[in-house]
Amino acid sequence: MNGQALPSTVLGLPDVAADKLYQVTIDISDLKVSDDPNAVLITYALGSCIAVIVYDAVKHVGGMIHYMLPLSNTAPDKAQTKPAMFADTGVPLLFLKLYEYGCRKQDLVVKIAGGGKLYEDHGVFDIGKRNYTVLRKIFWKNDIIIAAEDVGGAKSRTAKLYVGNGLVTIRAQGQETPL
Repeated sequence: MNGQALPSTVLGLPDVAADKLYQVTIDISDLKVSDDPNAVLITYALGSCIAVIVYDAVKHVGGMIHYMLPLSNTAPDKAQTKPAMFADTGVPLLFLKLYEYGCRKQDLVVKIAGGGKLYEDHGVFDIGKRNYTVLRKIFWKNDIIIAAEDVGGAKSRTAKLYVGNGLVTIRAQGQETPL
């Protein structure tokens, strides 16, 4: 799996479907939702940023956000134009978009990645930790359980969601592993 695409047997998809897969990139401060079983939602360079990856196995719908900062009150004008930049505006928006596809909260599986600390700032900013803390508070207030996470540390991550079966993989330090 080092540096290569996962084989279709690992994905749990038939070879024909694996040949039809295509990537949908989620940029920093962006979110996307898809019900296309051939879509692979992917985001790169998760350092202090966090990816929230949500999948509904009943509706076969997946969504992902790559947010940068915890709270929108630091830049309300930016929050108006780029709500996915912030946890407190972007994460609720992701869930609303999933609900537009007919998803129900009780059917959603939530996984997260990122929230690292790639550069030493002597604890002054620690954006990754703050991003994680705010996200946990949002989820706690809304009775949302995190099924799996790969957070913290000093590594950059790439997160993928295979919409066809809900598989989430994290690539870090040259290895891609299921989450």
